Amino acid sequence: MESMNVSLPKGLRHFVHEQVATGYGSVSEYIRELIRTDQLKKQQESFERQLLEGLAGGKGHPLSKADIAALKKTLLERSANRSATE
Repeated sequence: MESMNVSLPKGLRHFVHEQVATGYGSVSEYIRELIRTDQLKKQQESFERQLLEGLAGGKGHPLSKADIAALKKTLLERSANRSATE
Protein backbone atom coordinates (compact mmCIF):
# COMPACT_ATOMS: atom_id res chain seq x y z
CA MET A 1 0.00 0.00 0.00
CA GLU A 2 1.29 3.43 -0.92
CA SER A 3 1.36 6.26 1.61
CA MET A 4 0.04 9.77 1.00
CA ASN A 5 0.80 12.89 2.97
CA VAL A 6 -2.16 15.25 3.49
CA SER A 7 -1.98 18.71 5.06
CA LEU A 8 -5.01 19.79 7.07
CA PRO A 9 -5.79 22.99 8.94
CA LYS A 10 -6.05 22.66 12.72
CA GLY A 11 -9.86 22.52 12.78
CA LEU A 12 -10.07 19.69 10.25
CA ARG A 13 -7.25 17.80 11.93
CA HIS A 14 -9.11 18.05 15.24
CA PHE A 15 -12.32 16.81 13.60
CA VAL A 16 -10.53 13.81 12.08
CA HIS A 17 -9.03 12.87 15.44
CA GLU A 18 -12.48 13.13 17.06
CA GLN A 19 -13.88 10.75 14.42
CA VAL A 20 -11.05 8.29 14.99
CA ALA A 21 -11.75 8.38 18.72
CA THR A 22 -15.40 7.50 18.13
CA GLY A 23 -14.89 4.22 16.32
CA TYR A 24 -12.09 4.13 13.78
CA GLY A 25 -8.83 2.35 14.42
CA SER A 26 -6.66 5.00 12.83
CA VAL A 27 -6.68 8.16 10.75
CA SER A 28 -5.87 6.04 7.70
CA GLU A 29 -8.88 3.81 8.33
CA TYR A 30 -11.14 6.86 8.61
CA ILE A 31 -9.80 8.43 5.40
CA ARG A 32 -10.11 5.13 3.50
CA GLU A 33 -13.74 4.86 4.61
CA LEU A 34 -14.44 8.42 3.41
CA ILE A 35 -12.90 7.64 0.03
CA ARG A 36 -14.84 4.38 -0.32
CA THR A 37 -18.07 6.18 0.53
CA ASP A 38 -17.36 8.89 -2.03
CA GLN A 39 -16.43 6.26 -4.62
CA LEU A 40 -19.71 4.41 -4.05
CA LYS A 41 -21.63 7.69 -4.28
CA LYS A 42 -20.01 8.51 -7.64
CA GLN A 43 -20.80 5.01 -8.95
CA GLN A 44 -24.41 5.37 -7.83
CA GLU A 45 -24.70 8.77 -9.50
CA SER A 46 -23.27 7.32 -12.72
CA PHE A 47 -25.70 4.41 -12.58
CA GLU A 48 -28.66 6.72 -12.02
CA ARG A 49 -27.54 9.00 -14.86
CA GLN A 50 -27.20 6.03 -17.23
CA LEU A 51 -30.57 4.68 -16.11
CA LEU A 52 -32.26 8.02 -16.77
CA GLU A 53 -30.57 8.28 -20.17
CA GLY A 54 -31.83 4.82 -21.03
CA LEU A 55 -35.33 5.62 -19.88
CA ALA A 56 -35.32 8.86 -21.88
CA GLY A 57 -34.30 6.95 -25.01
CA GLY A 58 -37.81 5.64 -25.38
CA LYS A 59 -36.75 2.20 -26.60
CA GLY A 60 -37.71 -1.07 -24.97
CA HIS A 61 -40.46 -1.58 -22.46
CA PRO A 62 -41.25 0.51 -19.41
CA LEU A 63 -39.81 -0.58 -16.07
CA SER A 64 -41.80 -0.46 -12.88
CA LYS A 65 -40.43 1.20 -9.78
CA ALA A 66 -39.86 -2.28 -8.36
CA ASP A 67 -37.84 -3.26 -11.47
CA ILE A 68 -35.67 -0.16 -11.13
CA ALA A 69 -35.16 -0.71 -7.40
CA ALA A 70 -34.13 -4.35 -7.99
CA LEU A 71 -31.70 -3.38 -10.76
CA LYS A 72 -30.22 -0.60 -8.65
CA LYS A 73 -29.77 -2.93 -5.69
CA THR A 74 -28.05 -5.57 -7.81
CA LEU A 75 -25.68 -3.11 -9.46
CA LEU A 76 -24.81 -1.38 -6.18
CA GLU A 77 -24.04 -4.76 -4.58
CA ARG A 78 -21.81 -5.69 -7.52
CA SER A 79 -20.10 -2.32 -7.33
CA ALA A 80 -19.52 -2.67 -3.58
CA ASN A 81 -18.08 -6.16 -4.08
CA ARG A 82 -15.68 -4.85 -6.75
CA SER A 83 -14.61 -1.95 -4.54
CA ALA A 84 -13.95 -4.28 -1.62
CA THR A 85 -11.58 -6.40 -3.71
CA GLU A 86 -9.62 -3.47 -5.16
